[in-house]
Order: sequence, then structure tokens, then C-alpha cells
Amino acid sequence: MRTTARRTHEVAVPRRRMPRAEREAQILSVAEEVFADLGYQATTMDEIAERVGVTKPLIYDYFGSKDGLLIACVDRARTLLADTTEEALQQLPPGAPVDEVLRCGIAAFFEFIDEHDLAFRLLHQESAAAVSTERDVERIRAQQGAVIVGFLRRSPGLAEVPEQLVEGYAEVVVGACERVAVWRTHRDGVTAADATDLVVSAVWTGLRTLTGAAATA
Repeated sequence: MRTTARRTHEVAVPRRRMPRAEREAQILSVAEEVFADLGYQATTMDEIAERVGVTKPLIYDYFGSKDGLLIACVDRARTLLADTTEEALQQLPPGAPVDEVLRCGIAAFFEFIDEHDLAFRLLHQESAAAVSTERDVERIRAQQGAVIVGFLRRSPGLAEVPEQLVEGYAEVVVGACERVAVWRTHRDGVTAADATDLVVSAVWTGLRTLTGAAATA
């Protein structure tokens, strides 16, 4: 009796080729999560490649190194934070009072953190990252300070205040926001609105003095 072997035909599911920009965005999203969860030193490219579902050489081809990948993640977070803050402040009417400008910018920062928790955690691991990444994080602080200076300078009450003073207050705002944001991670129940009120109340007294001095000058 002749036996005919049965052949099982398996239909392979073709792997969808993803455009480079889309693949880069996917890798960055996964890498952001891994860096935030494990820290820079403990993160491996193997772990990221496995979670993304690509080969490790592909990630090296896109970003060059683990340091390059981290820098790309930080840069994306920097751009997103800047866009979020700028967009919020652009909603204010021309000539908005200084206190409204201040509150709007600070609220945008804390709301960004609530919506992008992984990005915030990533930005605050710079002490464990490469020096080049530390410089990028400092660029974020300078960027936020510049945005605040630009909008404060447009406020009528600060038009005559010396540039150095406005820049100094912008640095105070950036530093206060950053420290309160870190503090919030250990204090359940402190909302973005609570954090905004805290920073505004701490900074506004000084700014109000400046606006009063400018008005009587």
C-alpha cells in the first residue's frame, strides 16, 4: 500500500515594512519607557530591540549608540515640552497681565508632566547618563527660561524692567517648577493645579514688586 505524505502548507504572515520615521518614533517610545524604568546604566540595547521587535543592528544604524539613542529621546521630550508651553501661552490674549502669563506657563509645565510621566522621569536621570545628555537637559532648562522671558517681556507691566531681572525671574520659575515636580512624585494627591498655585504664590510676590516699580519709574 502506497502512503502519500501529507504536506502542511503554512502561510507566512509578511512583516509590514515600516517607514523609517515611523520606526524611529516606535523605537524612541520604547526606549523612553525602558530608560525611565531601568535607568541609563542598566538599560541594554538588547532589551530595547527585543521590546520593539527589531534587530539590535537596526537600532545602531538609526541612532549610532546607546548614548545616541538616549540623546534622541531627551531631544524629543525637549521639543514636546517646548511646543506644549508655547502653545499654551499663545492662547493668551495680547497684553495679558503678568500674573496670567506666569500662571499659564507654569500650569502648562505641570500638565505636560502629568501627560508625559515617562518623559519627565527620563529627563531627570541625567546624573546617570553621559555628559552630552546632561548638556541636552541643561538646554531644556535654558529653552524653558527663554520661552518664559519672551512672554514676560511682552507683558505691559514688565516692558521697562531690565533684561537681567526678567531673565533672573525666569530662572527662578524654571528651578521652582523642576523641584516642585520632583517633590510631587513623592506626594500623592498634589495635583497639577496645586503645584501651579504653589509656584505662582512663591514667585508672584517678587514679580508684582517689579511691575509696581516699573509703573512708578
